[in-house]
Amino acid sequence: MLNKFGIGVLNLSLSATPRSHYWEDPLNQAVMRAWEAGIVVVASAGNTGPGAMTIGAPGNVPYVITVGAMTDNYTPEDPTDDILASFSSAGPTVEGFVKPEMVAPGGHVRGIMQPTAELAVSYPDFHDGDKYFIMSGTSQATAIVSGIAALLLQDEPGLTPDEVKYRLMSSARPAVYTSGSDAMTYSVFQQGAGLVDAYDAIHSNTVGAANRGLDIDADLANTAHFGGPASAYEEKSKGKSYYVYYVRDNMGEPLSGDGY
Repeated sequence: MLNKFGIGVLNLSLSATPRSHYWEDPLNQAVMRAWEAGIVVVASAGNTGPGAMTIGAPGNVPYVITVGAMTDNYTPEDPTDDILASFSSAGPTVEGFVKPEMVAPGGHVRGIMQPTAELAVSYPDFHDGDKYFIMSGTSQATAIVSGIAALLLQDEPGLTPDEVKYRLMSSARPAVYTSGSDAMTYSVFQQGAGLVDAYDAIHSNTVGAANRGLDIDADLANTAHFGGPASAYEEKSKGKSYYVYYVRDNMGEPLSGDGY
């Protein structure tokens, strides 16, 4: 559902260290207003991973779609060697929310940039001298998910932000071990629902809404704030670990616990 200005998707390829609870940050409040107005907000997880609790703001807002990064190891035709990017920030957030929601290609992504741009001049080895510049980061991964969200809205303009988020998460593909086990290669705090899948998201008939149990109106009115399902425990030999006792599948059914 588009807002009165006709904006469907807001891409926020930026991240900063959170300095407060998600509901107290002025930028986060603006982001929540945008989501409430019907704008799908897609935000970077941040590039301070791989440690836990490194999700930046505004990606720590529970309502929005937060994106981490993976890399194809320069073999785009071979998915077997795809890995999580070493810099991709991981959850949970301070309030216990599982982040990122998903990952997308964020290693050595090529984009259009004028050769006179500051980045191109500062890092000439990454510019081809003509049109293209290569960068890595969750910012690049975020832009890819924003594009898929725009395709979803083009195909189904009536989708709400919560429905877009649900569709993207329900069609994502988690990385699992190749031994036939369904055990996740990376924790839910590192990859969320998994690698975004544009084709399956667009062609899916799945109906549902994300952010169940949250109330953005109450959050913005400062009458209620929320925490996520993640918890922590500490062992002398291993330090602090984080877990979700019940990880839910794409249809909301509980699966086994997951930790990081």
